[in-house]
Amino acid sequence: MDRMQRRLTPLLNSIVEKGPPGCALTVVRRGEVLFQDNFGYADLNAKKKIGADTIYRIYSMTKVITCTAALMLYEQGRYLLNDPLEEYLPEFKNPQVYRYNEYGERTVSPASRSVLVKDLFTMTSGLTYGGTGTETERQTLALMKNAVATMNMRELSKQLAAIPLAFDPGTHWKYGTSHDVLAALIEVLSGTTFGAYLQKEIFDPLGMNDTSFRIADDKRDRLCAMYDIADDGTLTVNDRMDAPYQPGCGYESGGGGLLSTIEDYSRFAQALSRGGEWNGVRLLGPKTIQLMRTNHLDPQLRKDFDWSQMSGYGYGLGVRVLMDPATGGNNGTIGEFGWAGLAGSWTLIDPHEELSVVYMQQMLPSHEPYIHPRLRAAIYGALD
Repeated sequence: MDRMQRRLTPLLNSIVEKGPPGCALTVVRRGEVLFQDNFGYADLNAKKKIGADTIYRIYSMTKVITCTAALMLYEQGRYLLNDPLEEYLPEFKNPQVYRYNEYGERTVSPASRSVLVKDLFTMTSGLTYGGTGTETERQTLALMKNAVATMNMRELSKQLAAIPLAFDPGTHWKYGTSHDVLAALIEVLSGTTFGAYLQKEIFDPLGMNDTSFRIADDKRDRLCAMYDIADDGTLTVNDRMDAPYQPGCGYESGGGGLLSTIEDYSRFAQALSRGGEWNGVRLLGPKTIQLMRTNHLDPQLRKDFDWSQMSGYGYGLGVRVLMDPATGGNNGTIGEFGWAGLAGSWTLIDPHEELSVVYMQQMLPSHEPYIHPRLRAAIYGALD
């Protein structure tokens, strides 16, 4: 039993004991599978185990695919990162910003500059997710309640553009709908739907046969159940968020809409870890991946990127990027990059080691700050 197996098997068993009913992990280095195993159940009630073909909602791990797809168009010279977004999405011409004075009184006035294409990648656009903290968040929340049922990505972009931004573009980092708008940009540049573009340019070439925005009837029994976990560890099935995956839905979220398997996503992650190419299929050039995994936030913007599990990381073109291992107590490689999904899925991509890691689970809240750093510590600790 090798070192990787000895470290990871008890750790993953302990994760399943305290958290999700099931999980899976694949670790590949220089084309060699160092670890691949499934733990626990995809469906507790049916006592159905997690399998190699289990399908997961990957939520924000979609973002890495979206940004890769957009960078493929960048490599064709279809746009430049510093181009004003309104050159391609006219709805973003003359953006407005909500401003607050010292008494909390709200006004609206023109933004200090255009939203740039790069601002979408780097989450510095002024777009937010739905929430209750600011007027931008409240209006986005109201919009997103209807979006899944009624909108495609081009319509969503127009509706989001009509909401004044939370801040002047480029002045803050704020997690939000920027990558959904990036999907609309891909549609305009490619002349096809976002889903069709991903299918033709990424999924078909890599053989990612189980990655899609909607669940086919003949694959429904392979979709992992999603669970809410209570403070005392009690698990309850959550099917409240599954509307977008049903046949006939036109909503193809660039920020969080994909379903995938661990094998499919591992193929994609391996391509990025090996300079953009896997099995003779090239997605991006190594220089573009270098740009993707370069920190794009200045010291002021990095103050906004303050999630506990991101200590020591900067943010590149849609991905976290390890900059300062000492600050984060992190035994990984500088330049390691990736992202995670709402329900706890996670990818780590390390071109220096040609290492790719894909972890899958389906639980809310995901316990990400507990689970992912421990997996990373064990994986890097087991490398020769």
